[in-house]
Amino acid sequence: MRAENLGADMEGVCRHEGMTVFVPGLLPGEETNVRIVKVEKRYAFGRIEHLPAVPSPDRKAPDCPAFPRCGGCSCRHIRYEATLAAKQRQVEDCFRRIGGMEVEVLPPLGMEDPRAYRNKTALPLGGTVAEPALGFYAPRSHSVVPVGKCPNAMVPSDEIAGRFLDWMKRHRLAPYDETTHHGLVRHLMIRVNRTGESMVTVVINGPSLPHGQELAEELKPLGVVSLFANINTARNNVILSDRFQRICGSETLSDTLCGLEFRLSPGAFFQVNPYQTEKLYDTALRFADLSPEDTLCDVYCGAGTITLMMARHCRSAVGIEIVPAAVENARENAKRNGIANAEFHAGKAEELLPRMVRDGLRCNVIVVDPPRKGLEPEVIRAIAEAGPDRVVYVSCNVATQARDAALFRESGYTIKKVQPVDMFCWTSGIESVALFTGS
Repeated sequence: MRAENLGADMEGVCRHEGMTVFVPGLLPGEETNVRIVKVEKRYAFGRIEHLPAVPSPDRKAPDCPAFPRCGGCSCRHIRYEATLAAKQRQVEDCFRRIGGMEVEVLPPLGMEDPRAYRNKTALPLGGTVAEPALGFYAPRSHSVVPVGKCPNAMVPSDEIAGRFLDWMKRHRLAPYDETTHHGLVRHLMIRVNRTGESMVTVVINGPSLPHGQELAEELKPLGVVSLFANINTARNNVILSDRFQRICGSETLSDTLCGLEFRLSPGAFFQVNPYQTEKLYDTALRFADLSPEDTLCDVYCGAGTITLMMARHCRSAVGIEIVPAAVENARENAKRNGIANAEFHAGKAEELLPRMVRDGLRCNVIVVDPPRKGLEPEVIRAIAEAGPDRVVYVSCNVATQARDAALFRESGYTIKKVQPVDMFCWTSGIESVALFTGS
């Protein structure tokens, strides 16, 4: 089979007897023998039998020994510049196919050096008591592939993981088995800031973490300033519960973004690629085109990262967030950074925003940064009724962003341009910022 292009997961897309066949590892223009491994009604999945005799000029040798067995990355066999071009085509295709529109998609903003960029790593446990395994899940499975060194993880994540495994072996702590619900240690979560300090969270299937103080002492020389246990005894695939126990160190980890300081609790959301996040937020700020007299409204504001960054460029900024704890974090972050012209409100955007508009709020610009599922139609209606001059839509899922773009168009807003930002290098994921203007 011969691959014609790349699919949404960076797999080769082939045609065989009128059926689409998705083949991981095959690049456009390459041809090789393919074994069909799964057949659905309208498409199939294949596996390459051997590498193509004539490789694509975009093919390179993977720089990670766990690739492609590890599901963390999907395209370490492709030149980085080619992955950016593929992601640009993916964004264009989503707006054309899902949104029903042609839009200017700018070339993605990539990294100068796409390595060691992840400030947070969540590693599942597998293996046995004698030989526990720490790594990532294999593609489309929950089988743990051991990874001793992840090229995406910020230093000293790998060394912390190695010390942790040694500690587990020494105390014969059992890794969790999700099929039997037996075993203690489920995940190791490592968060690293830009100065090399770390917060470590051990997710356990039990009431407490044995030998926790000893672990804390072993990790301190590596810059670990905070150690938590997360108690998760649920029979599901969710990594964290809402039950944290501080074993040692600080309650929070401080980090900086866009010149602002943020303090992060172990369960707090924070973008995983700080270098690209600053490009993402700078793009959103540029699209917002704020003046000193403008009022900004940030919907899905979380802990206030975008709100506070933009508040420095306008008269006032208002953040709306459904999670009360995140709103409290946002208020604390505003105080910590000396930003007095930002206020934050807890509640549903589709309820709060219309009420605030009735009470006199006039938004010149509204920014949205929703979860992967995108915006509810009620939120889009509330935004349109608020009547901002510009809407800046930050998205981690271009498919739902394209879907929502069609609803904004029906509400009288025109999409002007889209800027993709490569937050998740060597994966199929892409963030994008879209600008809409009112008629």
